[in-house]
Order: sequence, then structure tokens, then C-alpha cells
Amino acid sequence: MRAALRWNAKLVAVAYVFLDLLCVGAGMGVPVFCILLGFPAGWYLARRAALDDGGARNALRRTLLWTGLAALFTFVVMAALWGPAAAMLFDPNADLANFGIPMILYTPKASFIGWFVLMIFISPFLQWLSAVFSAFVTLAWAWKGAAIGQG
Repeated sequence: MRAALRWNAKLVAVAYVFLDLLCVGAGMGVPVFCILLGFPAGWYLARRAALDDGGARNALRRTLLWTGLAALFTFVVMAALWGPAAAMLFDPNADLANFGIPMILYTPKASFIGWFVLMIFISPFLQWLSAVFSAFVTLAWAWKGAAIGQG
């Protein structure tokens, strides 16, 4: 297991990009599997950051940075995937009610806007939250309750 934690950072980034795109495809554009991918990604990134001798504070900073970059990639993918369909908001002849999204709000236009906010902004944020949660639980478990702020 330690060998996997010592892989080249570029190899890890390529593997994450592949897995994230696979999760987007498995969810058919809905990033529910990307949110779930945040848990093992956070675990891996925390274990990798804990191996360095920079102390607890450095490990926490690196974990936050890496999980943020992972969520940023998902945000870019979601914006590229769902962004072009946002042009339908400005088309008066667009049939928003039959676009295929759930009508979660009162009108089709409000539901359409809500769906795009959920897909493009909220889902990558939820992925970041799941990654940060699992990373910090991993670090707390690894340090067995030691003073995290000291290091």
C-alpha cells in the first residue's frame, strides 16, 4: 500500500482525471458518482500528505489544496457538459419542460435554472466536502487524536 502512496503526482492526477470522467459517464452527466469518488480520493490524498515530514499543519494545507483541485476539475467538466445547454434560457421557443430534467421547482424555467446550479456549482462543492471529510477523518485517525494544530 505504501508503494501506491509514493506514486508520481502526475500519474495520480491522470488516474484521478480518468476516474472522474468515468464517474461522470456512469452517472450520465449527473455527478453523483463523482461525489462518492470524493471519499476515496480524500482518503488517498490525506494518506499521501501525512507521509511527508512537513508536520500536521502542512499536511492539512496540502490536503485542502489537493481536494480543492479535484473539485475544481469536476466543476470544469460539469461546466463544459451542461454549460452549452444554458443557451436555451435565452431562446423563447425552447421547450424547457421537455428537456428531461426533473421539475423540482414551480415553473420549468426555475427548475431549469435550479438544475444547472445544482449540476455545475453544488455538485462539485459536495464532492469537495466529501473529500475533505474523509481526508480529515483519515488524518485524525492516523494521528490518533494527537494535537493536529501542532507540528
